[in-house]
Order: sequence, then structure tokens, then C-alpha cells
Amino acid sequence: MAEAEESQIEDEEDKLIPEDTYLTSGVHIGTQQKSADMEPFIFKVRDDGLYVLDIDKADNRISTTANFLSQYPPERILLVSARQYGKKPIERFSDIMGTMSLAGRFIPGTLTNPSLDNFIEPEVIVVVDPAADRQAVKESVNVGIPIVGLVDTNNTLDNVDLAIPTNNKGRKALALVFWLIAREMKLINEDIENRDEFDYEVEDFEQEI
Repeated sequence: MAEAEESQIEDEEDKLIPEDTYLTSGVHIGTQQKSADMEPFIFKVRDDGLYVLDIDKADNRISTTANFLSQYPPERILLVSARQYGKKPIERFSDIMGTMSLAGRFIPGTLTNPSLDNFIEPEVIVVVDPAADRQAVKESVNVGIPIVGLVDTNNTLDNVDLAIPTNNKGRKALALVFWLIAREMKLINEDIENRDEFDYEVEDFEQEI
């Protein structure tokens, strides 16, 4: 019994945040649909048919994403969200980290047509939902930009190079994921010496209702 408790404590210490915080934000709450691509990330299906994502895998991928994005100049990272609840998280992230962000309708040609006034050339793109942000995904593929995607149980992984399994429709879940990535990147880049020095709260990333 003592060994089991010790193991649980170690698991908690390995996570970026306590498991309860993930649960409270609803990061694990999926949909009533699942794709074959997402099966490895699904923890269980509830009695009401709702698929539940594996928090350990979400935590691991958030950490991996922070390390991956830290390899790029912030000004060459683009965050995209067609979803309303993704607007504030990506804009706050960009304010803090110095990245680019595009919320709302993604104008065709933004990544592929140099004659457009809004043409940009990022080196990597992060999409809140590969399905809702399919135009951005399509153009990223065309120009060979790596794609990080927040993926729910109903998403496919077509063209997604690095997937973060998470509820990509929830206001609190999206805020937590982008808050965590920003905090971990600040730590990796040595902008802060420890996580307690990160000056922002999750609520700073939450879209207003």
C-alpha cells in the first residue's frame, strides 16, 4: 500500500501540474465520436458514450510541444484558431511569447500568396483544431511548414506532425494548454528560473463568455 502511494506521488511530481488541475479544466473531456487515429490517446469511454482522453499523454505532449517550439524564433511561430474559445488563449500567448497569431477566419493565401498584404512566412504553425483550421493546415502542407495540432477524440491526424490530445473546444481547457506551453517555454528558454516565477495565471488566457 505504501509503495502504491509513493508511486502515485512520483507520478504527480512528474506532471507539469497536478492531475486535479487537468480534470478541473476539462482537458480530458472528449466527444462522443472517436477516430481511429485518436484511439492511442483515449483512456476510456463513459457510460454516456463520451470518450475520455489520457491525461498522462496530454501532459507529455504539452511538454514535448514546449520543447519543440523553443527551437524556433518566437516571431516565426504562428498560432491559428477559427474557434471562438481559442481566440484569447492564442492572442495572450502571442503577447507573452512574441509569436504571431490569427484568430477567426483564415484568409486563403495567407501562407501561399506573396502578393497579399497579409502574407506571412512562419516556420511552424500551431492550430487549435485541425478540422476547423483546415485552410491553415492545407496551406502549411503546401509550403512545408510543420504543424502542431490540438486534437480531440473526433479529429484525425492527417498532416499533423505533433499532436496534443486535449479538449480543443472547451474555454478552460484551451486556456490551460496554452498557459502551460507558454510557462514551459519560458522555463526552457531560461526567461524564468522556476515555474513559480511565471507571472501569469490560467485565467489570463481564458476567453470571456
